[in-house]
Amino acid sequence: MEQHTVSFTVPKDDFSSALAWVARSLPSKPTQPILRGVMIVADDDGLELSGFDREVSTRVRIHAEVDEPGRILVAGKLVSDIVGSLPNKPITMRYEGTTVTLSSGSSRFELRPMTIEDYPVLPELPTPTGSINPHLFSQAINQVAVAAGRDDTLPMLTGIHVEIDGKDVVMAATDRFRLAVRKFEWNPSESSSKATLLVPARTLHDAARSLDQGFTNDVTIAVGSGENIGREGLLGIETDSRHMTTRLLDAEFPKFRPLLPNQHSALASVEIAPLLDAIRRVSLVADRNAQIQMEFSSDSLILSAGGSEVGKATEQLDCAFTGEPLTIAFNPSYLKEGLSAIDSQRVVFGFTMPSRPAILIPEPQELPEADAEGNFPTPDTKFTYLLMPVRLPG
Repeated sequence: MEQHTVSFTVPKDDFSSALAWVARSLPSKPTQPILRGVMIVADDDGLELSGFDREVSTRVRIHAEVDEPGRILVAGKLVSDIVGSLPNKPITMRYEGTTVTLSSGSSRFELRPMTIEDYPVLPELPTPTGSINPHLFSQAINQVAVAAGRDDTLPMLTGIHVEIDGKDVVMAATDRFRLAVRKFEWNPSESSSKATLLVPARTLHDAARSLDQGFTNDVTIAVGSGENIGREGLLGIETDSRHMTTRLLDAEFPKFRPLLPNQHSALASVEIAPLLDAIRRVSLVADRNAQIQMEFSSDSLILSAGGSEVGKATEQLDCAFTGEPLTIAFNPSYLKEGLSAIDSQRVVFGFTMPSRPAILIPEPQELPEADAEGNFPTPDTKFTYLLMPVRLPG
């Protein structure tokens, strides 16, 4: 260690929240044990906590009474668990010699510090590219991240594709079985900004979770400026006292726009809450992730599942339907996740045929009229969830 003694006292809630946020992005099985560490820098302005696994970095600053400034590197998840378990009293941390002492009230822990010399230098944030309301950003990420792949052997599917074109942003994610697309507007630093990025979905989803914790100021997104947007291969997100960076994925996202149908042979409008409840009930007799059938007719939707040795379940719901009646089947988990991502009271399904993907979108103010051939154009929407059907039995 560089100094003989480091000592500070910090409010429990602030320390616990900051530690939990940094520790959440630390690897559970790191390539180097030192990457499990949280770096704590105590100075005249309080504490800065940071973590870095060479892919994702996190950094947060909180207030503290610093008696003796310096740096401490400790096992992140362990210290986060310890601090989270302590009563709501001020916490004193002191490093001296070869021991880190953490005390609060009658509780006292003695921990071994980690060696600072080998700890990697955190990357700096790229030049800011724009800003966005944290709740809008979080909502958009949550809506598309649900469709991202989880198979690391297909890295192009584990990311969220981000297109920036001035004030317009499009996010998309797919795992080959479903596709989620979200459009929104933000505040670019330069009106001519253009970029195409592929950001790890897991990292963005974690960022969205932290943005839901009461942040009100706009989030700054940093991927560079001018012709250098994305050139550093790094995305930075900064809000209030926190900032994080993540390496961009070096892979090409599939061309997704041709997959989105521009017209449909039938449209259905269903209330989401009772539909989700019905799916959960009828799925109880289905084998794990076995299909759930949906039979649409002029004024009703019949859900059914099962038929094996366990039994069978059916449930009928009200439904506004236009077009030729049809029966289609979906993976119930994918269907529920798509419905849960829609932020309106009702969902509109768009169908072409039972063997082709269907779209799920928030219900617009008005549904389109059929053209001369009886087809319905896709309603204008900010969010689209495209879902592959599963083969009907028989």
